[in-house]
Amino acid sequence: MNSEVLILYSRKGCCLCQTLEEKLSNICLEKLNPSIMLSIVDIDSKKVSLDIQMKYTNQVPVIVLDSTRLLKKVELPRVPPRLKEDMLLSWIQKNLNIFYKTV
Repeated sequence: MNSEVLILYSRKGCCLCQTLEEKLSNICLEKLNPSIMLSIVDIDSKKVSLDIQMKYTNQVPVIVLDSTRLLKKVELPRVPPRLKEDMLLSWIQKNLNIFYKTV
């Protein structure tokens, strides 16, 4: 089972969230090194902790890498909204390389 998860904190009715969610859903995250799975989380869901809601409610969309390999969660930089899907995959890989370089 894949232990690396890319969490997208988003909100219903947010056009930036919907666009990023669509782009992330359309790219093959298994091609990344390491491969990662996508988890889309509604920031307003009752399943989301109050700490996470307070931290990200005014910042969505937010992407967080939940890594068992790094033994922590790492917030990725804000995604440029005009980034096309092919470039989004490269952008994610570039950020993964930075995080995993220290492992």
